[in-house]
Amino acid sequence: MPGRDRTARPTGPPRTAHPARVYDWWLGGRDNYVADEELGRGVLDLDPSARRGALANRAFMRRATRYAARRGVRQFLDIGTGIPAAPNLHEVAQGEAADARIVYTDNDPVILRYAQALLHGTPEGVVDCAHGDVRDPDGVLGQAAKSLDLSRPVALSLFGLLHYLDDAGDDDVYALVARYTAALAPGSTLAISQVTADTAPGVMAQVSLRFRAGGMPFHPRSREQVTRFFDGLDVVEPGVLAAPDWHPGLDEDPASYPPPPPGPSAAAPEPTDPGPVPVLAGLAVKP
Repeated sequence: MPGRDRTARPTGPPRTAHPARVYDWWLGGRDNYVADEELGRGVLDLDPSARRGALANRAFMRRATRYAARRGVRQFLDIGTGIPAAPNLHEVAQGEAADARIVYTDNDPVILRYAQALLHGTPEGVVDCAHGDVRDPDGVLGQAAKSLDLSRPVALSLFGLLHYLDDAGDDDVYALVARYTAALAPGSTLAISQVTADTAPGVMAQVSLRFRAGGMPFHPRSREQVTRFFDGLDVVEPGVLAAPDWHPGLDEDPASYPPPPPGPSAAAPEPTDPGPVPVLAGLAVKP
């Protein structure tokens, strides 16, 4: 990415892993710390498909964004943005429609500063970055409304986020998603990707324990549980399924995207595991 020194990873605190930085390490990025690498490697030791899952999640983001844009949606709200990694959502959306308006939100102020420094869009459109926690729908939607017209369709994306939230307690993830969709105008879309234990329950149980030992809640969900997030919406065929299988024709030639920055010598190894990717994905339209 322009404007940043990619030759050295960050130094100093924090000493605990963060989901976005672990994800960055899996993608070969530099915005991660030793604690993130340790957790990322620990998960890979248990599940060699983890990095393939991260790459599949990123590819689903591109396809879901392109799908919404080609339906005529020109407003996008991405919650839990994470560390920028080209091509970013706004680059895909504004590649389809230069006047697209995008709001990124994240609850980590450091990650948000990365995004504010690096995410720039077209002159015709808008790219805004706002502090917000998915657990606070009123706050997130209030921030989004400064740049988006919520009386018109919005493409809401929750990519790789919901498996860090519980079904009950303070999270009550199903109620949270329902509050967001209730606030959106008809014609809006909801795109979700979520880790699943359907393909390897025993392995994912160990992965969940490893994440929790690293201080992160982790909640893989079944296909039926992920489909439940779309209650009351019109799920786009072929429904909820493995992320690489969701409308693969919408993905352009990967060679057209900027190459990722060279990772450190300790970066995540290239994915070679031929097994299924433990990430489910789906998209629905609000009637």
